[in-house]
Amino acid sequence: MRAVVVLNGEAAIRQALVQQGSPFAGRPDFPSFHLVSGGKSMAFGSYTPRWRAQRRVAHATLRAFSTANTPSKRLLEQHVAAEAQELIDGLVRLSAGGGYANPAPLFTVANANVMCALCFGQRYSHGDGEFRALLGRNDRFGQTVAAGSLVDVLPWLQAFPNPVRSVFRDFQALNRELHDFVRAKVAQHRLSFRPGAPPRHISDAMLDCMEHGPGAQQGLAGGYVEGTLSDLFGAGQDTTSTGLTWALLLLLKHPLLRQQLQADLDRVVGRERLPTADDRAALPRLEAFLYETLRYSSFVPVTIPHATTADVLLDGFRIPEGTVVFVNQWSVNHDPLRWKDPHVFDPARFLDAGQETLDRDLACRVMIFSLGKRRCIGDQLAKLQLFLFTATLLHQCDLEANPAEALTMDCEHGLVLKPRPFTVAVARRGAPQSGGTETAEVEPPPPPPPPPVLLS
Repeated sequence: MRAVVVLNGEAAIRQALVQQGSPFAGRPDFPSFHLVSGGKSMAFGSYTPRWRAQRRVAHATLRAFSTANTPSKRLLEQHVAAEAQELIDGLVRLSAGGGYANPAPLFTVANANVMCALCFGQRYSHGDGEFRALLGRNDRFGQTVAAGSLVDVLPWLQAFPNPVRSVFRDFQALNRELHDFVRAKVAQHRLSFRPGAPPRHISDAMLDCMEHGPGAQQGLAGGYVEGTLSDLFGAGQDTTSTGLTWALLLLLKHPLLRQQLQADLDRVVGRERLPTADDRAALPRLEAFLYETLRYSSFVPVTIPHATTADVLLDGFRIPEGTVVFVNQWSVNHDPLRWKDPHVFDPARFLDAGQETLDRDLACRVMIFSLGKRRCIGDQLAKLQLFLFTATLLHQCDLEANPAEALTMDCEHGLVLKPRPFTVAVARRGAPQSGGTETAEVEPPPPPPPPPVLLS
Protein backbone atom coordinates (compact mmCIF):
# COMPACT_ATOMS: atom_id res chain seq x y z
CA MET A 1 0.00 0.00 0.00
CA ARG A 2 1.19 3.49 -0.85
CA ALA A 3 -0.23 6.74 0.44
CA VAL A 4 -1.13 9.09 -2.43
CA VAL A 5 -1.94 12.81 -2.33
CA VAL A 6 -3.35 14.75 -5.31
CA LEU A 7 -2.69 18.50 -5.31
CA ASN A 8 -5.52 20.52 -6.85
CA GLY A 9 -5.69 24.26 -7.44
CA GLU A 10 -2.98 26.85 -7.90
CA ALA A 11 -2.73 27.84 -4.25
CA ALA A 12 -2.04 24.33 -2.96
CA ILE A 13 0.33 23.51 -5.83
CA ARG A 14 2.35 26.72 -5.38
CA GLN A 15 2.52 26.24 -1.63
CA ALA A 16 3.90 22.73 -2.11
CA LEU A 17 6.18 23.06 -5.14
CA VAL A 18 7.46 26.62 -4.67
CA GLN A 19 7.19 27.56 -0.99
CA GLN A 20 8.12 24.05 0.22
CA GLY A 21 10.01 22.93 -2.86
CA SER A 22 12.58 20.56 -1.37
CA PRO A 23 10.19 18.34 0.65
CA PHE A 24 8.04 17.87 -2.48
CA ALA A 25 10.91 17.44 -4.99
CA GLY A 26 11.42 13.69 -4.67
CA ARG A 27 10.36 10.88 -6.97
CA PRO A 28 8.69 7.63 -5.89
CA ASP A 29 11.00 4.65 -5.72
CA PHE A 30 9.20 2.91 -8.58
CA PRO A 31 11.00 0.09 -10.43
CA SER A 32 10.11 1.63 -13.78
CA PHE A 33 11.73 4.97 -12.88
CA HIS A 34 15.12 3.26 -12.56
CA LEU A 35 14.90 2.08 -16.17
CA VAL A 36 14.51 5.49 -17.82
CA SER A 37 17.59 6.99 -19.53
CA GLY A 38 19.93 4.25 -18.39
CA GLY A 39 19.12 4.85 -14.73
CA LYS A 40 20.59 8.37 -14.91
CA SER A 41 17.43 10.26 -15.80
CA MET A 42 17.01 13.85 -14.72
CA ALA A 43 13.23 13.74 -15.15
CA PHE A 44 12.77 10.56 -13.12
CA GLY A 45 15.84 10.70 -10.85
CA SER A 46 15.88 11.08 -7.07
CA TYR A 47 16.35 14.49 -5.47
CA THR A 48 20.05 14.39 -4.54
CA PRO A 49 23.03 16.81 -4.72
CA ARG A 50 24.17 15.08 -7.91
CA TRP A 51 20.68 15.45 -9.43
CA ARG A 52 20.75 19.17 -8.61
CA ALA A 53 24.13 19.52 -10.33
CA GLN A 54 22.84 17.61 -13.37
CA ARG A 55 19.81 19.87 -13.60
CA ARG A 56 21.88 23.07 -13.30
CA VAL A 57 24.08 22.03 -16.23
CA ALA A 58 21.12 20.96 -18.38
CA HIS A 59 19.15 24.12 -17.59
CA ALA A 60 22.04 26.44 -18.42
CA THR A 61 22.67 24.61 -21.69
CA LEU A 62 19.06 24.76 -22.83
CA ARG A 63 18.80 28.42 -21.86
CA ALA A 64 21.75 29.19 -24.14
CA PHE A 65 20.00 27.43 -27.01
CA SER A 66 16.54 28.94 -26.52
CA THR A 67 16.52 32.31 -24.73
CA ALA A 68 19.81 34.19 -24.87
CA ASN A 69 20.67 36.16 -28.02
CA THR A 70 23.54 33.84 -28.93
CA PRO A 71 24.71 31.89 -31.99
CA SER A 72 23.18 28.81 -30.33
CA LYS A 73 19.70 30.37 -30.32
CA ARG A 74 20.08 31.46 -33.92
CA LEU A 75 21.07 27.89 -34.74
CA LEU A 76 17.78 26.71 -33.25
CA GLU A 77 15.85 29.13 -35.46
CA GLN A 78 17.69 27.86 -38.51
CA HIS A 79 16.82 24.25 -37.61
CA VAL A 80 13.14 25.10 -37.08
CA ALA A 81 12.97 27.09 -40.33
CA ALA A 82 14.46 24.20 -42.30
CA GLU A 83 12.15 21.62 -40.71
CA ALA A 84 9.11 23.87 -41.15
CA GLN A 85 9.79 24.03 -44.87
CA GLU A 86 10.16 20.23 -45.03
CA LEU A 87 6.92 19.92 -43.06
CA ILE A 88 5.05 22.25 -45.42
CA ASP A 89 6.44 20.48 -48.48
CA GLY A 90 5.17 17.17 -47.10
CA LEU A 91 1.72 18.49 -46.22
CA VAL A 92 1.31 20.22 -49.60
CA ARG A 93 2.41 17.08 -51.42
CA LEU A 94 -0.03 14.88 -49.51
CA SER A 95 -2.82 17.41 -50.15
CA ALA A 96 -2.24 17.53 -53.91
CA GLY A 97 -5.22 16.66 -56.09
CA GLY A 98 -7.83 17.40 -53.44
CA GLY A 99 -6.40 15.07 -50.81
CA TYR A 100 -6.26 15.48 -47.04
CA ALA A 101 -3.29 14.61 -44.83
CA ASN A 102 -2.98 13.48 -41.21
CA PRO A 103 -0.54 16.11 -39.87
CA ALA A 104 0.42 14.37 -36.63
CA PRO A 105 3.11 12.02 -38.04
CA LEU A 106 4.75 14.87 -39.95
CA PHE A 107 4.69 17.09 -36.85
CA THR A 108 6.38 14.32 -34.88
CA VAL A 109 9.13 13.93 -37.49
CA ALA A 110 9.68 17.69 -37.76
CA ASN A 111 10.00 18.23 -34.01
CA ALA A 112 12.13 15.12 -33.51
CA ASN A 113 14.45 16.36 -36.25
CA VAL A 114 14.81 19.70 -34.47
CA MET A 115 15.77 17.87 -31.27
CA CYS A 116 18.19 15.61 -33.19
CA ALA A 117 19.83 18.63 -34.80
CA LEU A 118 20.07 20.47 -31.48
CA CYS A 119 21.32 17.49 -29.49
CA PHE A 120 23.52 15.75 -32.06
CA GLY A 121 23.98 18.11 -35.01
CA GLN A 122 22.25 15.65 -37.34
CA ARG A 123 18.86 15.50 -39.04
CA TYR A 124 17.21 12.61 -40.87
CA SER A 125 15.19 12.32 -44.03
CA HIS A 126 11.53 11.64 -43.34
CA GLY A 127 11.86 8.17 -44.86
CA ASP A 128 14.98 7.11 -42.93
CA GLY A 129 14.44 3.65 -41.46
CA GLU A 130 16.51 4.21 -38.30
CA PHE A 131 14.68 7.44 -37.59
CA ARG A 132 11.24 5.95 -38.20
CA ALA A 133 12.06 3.08 -35.85
CA LEU A 134 13.21 5.56 -33.19
CA LEU A 135 9.97 7.54 -33.41
CA GLY A 136 7.95 4.33 -33.32
CA ARG A 137 9.69 3.36 -30.08
CA ASN A 138 8.94 6.75 -28.56
CA ASP A 139 5.25 6.42 -29.47
CA ARG A 140 5.09 2.92 -27.97
CA PHE A 141 6.80 4.29 -24.85
CA GLY A 142 3.92 6.73 -24.37
CA GLN A 143 1.33 4.01 -24.95
CA THR A 144 3.03 1.71 -22.46
CA VAL A 145 3.19 4.41 -19.82
CA ALA A 146 -0.47 5.27 -20.44
CA ALA A 147 -1.46 1.78 -19.34
CA GLY A 148 0.15 2.39 -15.95
CA SER A 149 2.50 -0.04 -14.28
CA LEU A 150 1.19 -2.25 -11.53
CA VAL A 151 4.77 -3.42 -11.07
CA ASP A 152 5.49 -0.01 -9.55
CA VAL A 153 3.03 -0.65 -6.72
CA LEU A 154 3.21 -4.47 -6.69
CA PRO A 155 6.89 -5.28 -7.44
CA TRP A 156 6.41 -8.99 -6.75
CA LEU A 157 4.53 -9.25 -10.08
CA GLN A 158 7.96 -9.39 -11.76
CA ALA A 159 8.53 -12.81 -10.26
CA PHE A 160 6.19 -14.94 -12.41
CA PRO A 161 4.57 -14.84 -15.88
CA ASN A 162 1.55 -12.52 -16.15
CA PRO A 163 0.33 -9.77 -18.50
CA VAL A 164 1.65 -7.02 -16.22
CA ARG A 165 5.17 -8.44 -16.35
CA SER A 166 4.95 -8.53 -20.14
CA VAL A 167 4.08 -4.80 -20.26
CA PHE A 168 6.92 -4.04 -17.85
CA ARG A 169 9.43 -5.95 -19.99
CA ASP A 170 8.26 -4.07 -23.08
CA PHE A 171 8.87 -0.86 -21.13
CA GLN A 172 12.39 -2.10 -20.31
CA ALA A 173 13.11 -2.84 -23.97
CA LEU A 174 11.84 0.53 -25.20
CA ASN A 175 14.00 2.41 -22.69
CA ARG A 176 17.05 0.34 -23.58
CA GLU A 177 16.60 0.94 -27.33
CA LEU A 178 16.25 4.73 -26.97
CA HIS A 179 19.20 4.94 -24.59
CA ASP A 180 21.36 2.81 -26.93
CA PHE A 181 20.55 5.23 -29.77
CA VAL A 182 21.62 8.24 -27.70
CA ARG A 183 24.70 6.49 -26.33
CA ALA A 184 25.91 5.65 -29.86
CA LYS A 185 25.49 9.30 -30.93
CA VAL A 186 27.43 10.59 -27.91
CA ALA A 187 30.19 8.04 -28.51
CA GLN A 188 30.58 9.38 -32.07
CA HIS A 189 30.82 12.97 -30.82
CA ARG A 190 33.42 12.14 -28.18
CA LEU A 191 35.83 11.24 -31.01
CA SER A 192 35.76 14.79 -32.43
CA PHE A 193 34.95 16.74 -29.26
CA ARG A 194 37.41 19.48 -28.23
CA PRO A 195 37.10 20.73 -24.63
CA GLY A 196 36.62 24.49 -24.42
CA ALA A 197 35.76 24.92 -28.11
CA PRO A 198 32.44 26.59 -29.06
CA PRO A 199 29.75 23.89 -28.82
CA ARG A 200 28.46 22.54 -32.13
CA HIS A 201 25.31 21.21 -30.44
CA ILE A 202 23.94 20.32 -27.02
CA SER A 203 26.03 17.12 -26.83
CA ASP A 204 29.21 19.20 -26.98
CA ALA A 205 27.95 21.57 -24.29
CA MET A 206 27.01 18.66 -22.02
CA LEU A 207 30.33 16.87 -22.56
CA ASP A 208 32.21 20.08 -21.79
CA CYS A 209 30.34 20.80 -18.55
CA MET A 210 29.76 17.29 -17.22
CA GLU A 211 32.96 15.48 -18.16
CA HIS A 212 35.55 18.27 -18.56
CA GLY A 213 34.18 21.03 -16.34
CA PRO A 214 32.76 21.46 -12.84
CA GLY A 215 30.28 18.64 -13.37
CA ALA A 216 33.09 16.09 -13.36
CA GLN A 217 33.87 16.96 -9.73
CA GLN A 218 30.17 16.57 -8.89
CA GLY A 219 29.89 12.99 -10.10
CA LEU A 220 28.44 13.63 -13.57
CA ALA A 221 31.18 11.96 -15.63
CA GLY A 222 29.73 8.46 -15.54
CA GLY A 223 27.02 8.36 -18.20
CA TYR A 224 25.05 11.41 -17.14
CA VAL A 225 25.53 13.07 -20.53
CA GLU A 226 23.70 10.18 -22.17
CA GLY A 227 21.02 10.10 -19.47
CA THR A 228 20.32 13.81 -19.75
CA LEU A 229 20.21 13.77 -23.55
CA SER A 230 17.84 10.78 -23.53
CA ASP A 231 15.49 12.82 -21.34
CA LEU A 232 15.73 15.93 -23.53
CA PHE A 233 15.24 14.08 -26.78
CA GLY A 234 12.37 11.87 -25.60
CA ALA A 235 10.38 14.53 -23.77
CA GLY A 236 11.13 17.52 -25.99
CA GLN A 237 9.91 16.27 -29.33
CA ASP A 238 6.78 14.54 -28.01
CA THR A 239 5.55 17.53 -26.00
CA THR A 240 6.11 20.08 -28.76
CA SER A 241 4.59 17.97 -31.53
CA THR A 242 1.49 17.40 -29.39
CA GLY A 243 1.14 21.13 -28.72
CA LEU A 244 1.48 21.84 -32.43
CA THR A 245 -1.22 19.27 -33.27
CA TRP A 246 -3.62 20.94 -30.82
CA ALA A 247 -2.78 24.35 -32.28
CA LEU A 248 -3.59 23.20 -35.81
CA LEU A 249 -6.84 21.58 -34.72
CA LEU A 250 -7.95 24.81 -33.04
CA LEU A 251 -6.94 26.87 -36.08
CA LEU A 252 -9.17 24.66 -38.21
CA LYS A 253 -12.00 25.10 -35.71
CA HIS A 254 -11.67 28.90 -35.86
CA PRO A 255 -11.24 30.08 -39.48
CA LEU A 256 -11.95 33.75 -38.65
CA LEU A 257 -9.25 33.75 -36.00
CA ARG A 258 -6.92 32.04 -38.47
CA GLN A 259 -7.47 34.86 -40.98
CA GLN A 260 -6.76 37.47 -38.30
CA LEU A 261 -3.50 35.76 -37.38
CA GLN A 262 -2.44 35.57 -41.02
CA ALA A 263 -3.22 39.27 -41.48
CA ASP A 264 -1.08 40.05 -38.42
CA LEU A 265 1.79 38.05 -39.88
CA ASP A 266 1.51 39.77 -43.26
CA ARG A 267 1.60 43.17 -41.56
CA VAL A 268 4.51 42.43 -39.21
CA VAL A 269 6.61 39.99 -41.24
CA GLY A 270 5.63 40.79 -44.83
CA ARG A 271 5.98 38.26 -47.63
CA GLU A 272 9.72 38.52 -48.29
CA ARG A 273 11.00 36.58 -45.28
CA LEU A 274 9.93 34.00 -42.70
CA PRO A 275 8.83 34.76 -39.12
CA THR A 276 11.57 34.77 -36.47
CA ALA A 277 11.66 34.81 -32.70
CA ASP A 278 12.23 38.57 -32.82
CA ASP A 279 8.67 38.95 -34.20
CA ARG A 280 7.00 37.53 -31.09
CA ALA A 281 6.58 40.87 -29.30
CA ALA A 282 4.83 42.37 -32.36
CA LEU A 283 2.40 39.43 -32.66
CA PRO A 284 0.43 39.49 -29.38
CA ARG A 285 -2.64 37.84 -30.90
CA LEU A 286 -0.57 34.82 -31.99
CA GLU A 287 1.06 34.62 -28.55
CA ALA A 288 -2.40 34.79 -26.93
CA PHE A 289 -3.63 32.03 -29.23
CA LEU A 290 -0.73 29.77 -28.22
CA TYR A 291 -1.18 30.39 -24.48
CA GLU A 292 -4.90 29.69 -24.79
CA THR A 293 -4.08 26.49 -26.68
CA LEU A 294 -1.87 25.38 -23.80
CA ARG A 295 -4.48 26.33 -21.19
CA TYR A 296 -7.51 24.96 -22.98
CA SER A 297 -6.00 21.63 -24.05
CA SER A 298 -3.94 21.14 -20.86
CA PHE A 299 -2.30 18.29 -22.73
CA VAL A 300 -0.08 17.52 -19.72
CA PRO A 301 -2.95 17.30 -17.23
CA VAL A 302 -1.01 15.54 -14.46
CA THR A 303 2.75 15.72 -13.89
CA ILE A 304 5.11 12.80 -13.36
CA PRO A 305 4.44 11.80 -9.74
CA HIS A 306 6.46 13.47 -7.02
CA ALA A 307 7.29 12.01 -3.62
CA THR A 308 7.88 13.76 -0.32
CA THR A 309 11.48 13.66 0.91
CA ALA A 310 10.53 14.35 4.54
CA ASP A 311 7.47 14.68 6.76
CA VAL A 312 5.80 17.95 5.80
CA LEU A 313 2.76 20.06 6.69
CA LEU A 314 0.62 21.37 3.81
CA ASP A 315 -2.46 23.47 4.44
CA GLY A 316 -2.77 21.98 7.91
CA PHE A 317 -2.40 18.37 6.78
CA ARG A 318 0.58 16.22 7.78
CA ILE A 319 2.04 14.35 4.81
CA PRO A 320 4.54 11.61 5.73
CA GLU A 321 7.89 11.14 4.02
CA GLY A 322 7.66 8.90 0.96
CA THR A 323 4.09 9.85 0.06
CA VAL A 324 3.36 9.79 -3.68
CA VAL A 325 2.15 13.23 -4.84
CA PHE A 326 0.30 13.97 -8.09
CA VAL A 327 0.07 17.55 -9.37
CA ASN A 328 -3.21 18.20 -11.19
CA GLN A 329 -2.35 20.93 -13.70
CA TRP A 330 -5.77 20.61 -15.35
CA SER A 331 -7.37 21.97 -12.16
CA VAL A 332 -5.27 25.14 -12.43
CA ASN A 333 -5.99 25.76 -16.10
CA HIS A 334 -9.75 25.24 -15.73
CA ASP A 335 -10.35 26.93 -12.37
CA PRO A 336 -13.47 29.15 -12.75
CA LEU A 337 -12.14 31.42 -9.98
CA ARG A 338 -9.12 32.24 -12.13
CA TRP A 339 -10.53 31.98 -15.66
CA LYS A 340 -13.83 33.38 -16.84
CA ASP A 341 -15.70 30.62 -18.67
CA PRO A 342 -12.73 28.21 -18.55
CA HIS A 343 -14.57 25.74 -20.81
CA VAL A 344 -14.58 28.32 -23.64
CA PHE A 345 -11.66 28.66 -26.05
CA ASP A 346 -10.99 32.41 -26.06
CA PRO A 347 -7.48 33.72 -26.86
CA ALA A 348 -8.72 37.30 -26.27
CA ARG A 349 -8.67 36.61 -22.53
CA PHE A 350 -4.89 37.18 -22.70
CA LEU A 351 -5.18 40.53 -24.54
CA ASP A 352 -6.15 44.06 -23.61
CA ALA A 353 -9.34 45.64 -24.94
CA GLY A 354 -7.62 46.71 -28.16
CA GLN A 355 -6.05 43.25 -28.62
CA GLU A 356 -2.65 44.91 -28.92
CA THR A 357 -0.89 43.88 -25.70
CA LEU A 358 -0.38 40.43 -24.18
CA ASP A 359 -1.20 40.10 -20.47
CA ARG A 360 2.01 38.36 -19.48
CA ASP A 361 1.03 38.04 -15.82
CA LEU A 362 -2.05 36.05 -16.84
CA ALA A 363 -0.06 34.05 -19.38
CA CYS A 364 2.33 32.99 -16.61
CA ARG A 365 -0.65 31.47 -14.76
CA VAL A 366 -1.04 28.77 -17.42
CA MET A 367 0.42 25.60 -15.93
CA ILE A 368 1.70 23.05 -18.43
CA PHE A 369 5.38 22.69 -17.42
CA SER A 370 4.88 22.34 -13.63
CA LEU A 371 6.54 24.59 -11.02
CA GLY A 372 9.41 24.68 -8.60
CA LYS A 373 12.42 22.41 -8.49
CA ARG A 374 10.91 19.89 -10.92
CA ARG A 375 9.68 22.47 -13.44
CA CYS A 376 10.40 21.34 -17.00
CA ILE A 377 13.70 22.91 -18.00
CA GLY A 378 12.70 22.81 -21.68
CA ASP A 379 9.69 25.10 -21.29
CA GLN A 380 11.22 28.08 -23.11
CA LEU A 381 12.56 25.85 -25.87
CA ALA A 382 9.13 24.26 -26.33
CA LYS A 383 7.35 27.64 -26.43
CA LEU A 384 9.84 29.00 -28.96
CA GLN A 385 9.46 25.96 -31.22
CA LEU A 386 5.68 26.12 -30.94
CA PHE A 387 5.71 29.80 -31.91
CA LEU A 388 8.08 29.36 -34.86
CA PHE A 389 6.33 26.32 -36.32
CA THR A 390 2.86 27.82 -35.93
CA ALA A 391 3.88 31.23 -37.28
CA THR A 392 5.61 29.68 -40.30
CA LEU A 393 2.68 27.39 -41.07
CA LEU A 394 0.20 30.29 -40.92
CA HIS A 395 2.48 32.61 -42.86
CA GLN A 396 3.14 30.17 -45.68
CA CYS A 397 -0.04 28.10 -45.95
CA ASP A 398 -3.78 28.12 -46.38
CA LEU A 399 -5.48 25.43 -44.30
CA GLU A 400 -8.73 23.62 -44.98
CA ALA A 401 -10.52 21.20 -42.68
CA ASN A 402 -11.84 17.95 -44.09
CA PRO A 403 -15.63 18.44 -44.44
CA ALA A 404 -16.13 14.70 -44.06
CA GLU A 405 -14.76 14.81 -40.50
CA ALA A 406 -16.17 16.28 -37.31
CA LEU A 407 -13.44 18.28 -35.57
CA THR A 408 -13.76 16.89 -32.06
CA MET A 409 -11.96 17.91 -28.89
CA ASP A 410 -11.86 14.28 -27.77
CA CYS A 411 -8.36 13.05 -27.07
CA GLU A 412 -6.18 9.97 -26.72
CA HIS A 413 -4.56 9.38 -23.33
CA GLY A 414 -0.85 8.72 -22.86
CA LEU A 415 2.10 10.58 -21.44
CA VAL A 416 0.29 13.57 -22.94
CA LEU A 417 -3.28 14.10 -24.17
CA LYS A 418 -3.29 13.98 -27.98
CA PRO A 419 -6.16 14.97 -30.28
CA ARG A 420 -7.90 12.13 -32.05
CA PRO A 421 -6.56 11.79 -35.60
CA PHE A 422 -7.83 14.34 -38.11
CA THR A 423 -6.82 15.42 -41.61
CA VAL A 424 -6.21 18.76 -43.29
CA ALA A 425 -5.62 20.11 -46.80
CA VAL A 426 -2.65 22.45 -47.06
CA ALA A 427 -1.86 24.79 -49.97
CA ARG A 428 0.76 27.48 -50.31
CA ARG A 429 -0.59 30.99 -49.75
CA GLY A 430 -0.88 33.58 -52.47
CA ALA A 431 -1.15 37.31 -51.90
CA PRO A 432 -1.61 38.61 -48.32
CA GLN A 433 -5.15 38.59 -46.99
CA SER A 434 -6.86 41.26 -44.92
CA GLY A 435 -8.12 40.11 -41.56
CA GLY A 436 -11.62 40.56 -40.22
CA THR A 437 -12.63 41.74 -36.79
CA GLU A 438 -15.18 39.05 -36.03
CA THR A 439 -14.98 37.17 -32.78
CA ALA A 440 -13.92 33.54 -33.14
CA GLU A 441 -16.62 31.01 -32.44
CA VAL A 442 -16.42 28.73 -29.41
CA GLU A 443 -16.92 25.03 -28.94
CA PRO A 444 -17.38 22.53 -26.10
CA PRO A 445 -14.27 21.95 -24.01
CA PRO A 446 -12.07 18.88 -24.31
CA PRO A 447 -13.11 16.19 -21.83
CA PRO A 448 -11.37 16.26 -18.43
CA PRO A 449 -8.61 13.73 -17.93
CA PRO A 450 -9.24 10.46 -16.11
CA PRO A 451 -8.36 10.23 -12.41
CA PRO A 452 -4.59 10.13 -11.81
CA VAL A 453 -2.96 6.70 -12.00
CA LEU A 454 0.50 5.54 -11.00
CA LEU A 455 2.38 6.14 -14.23
CA SER A 456 5.38 4.05 -15.06
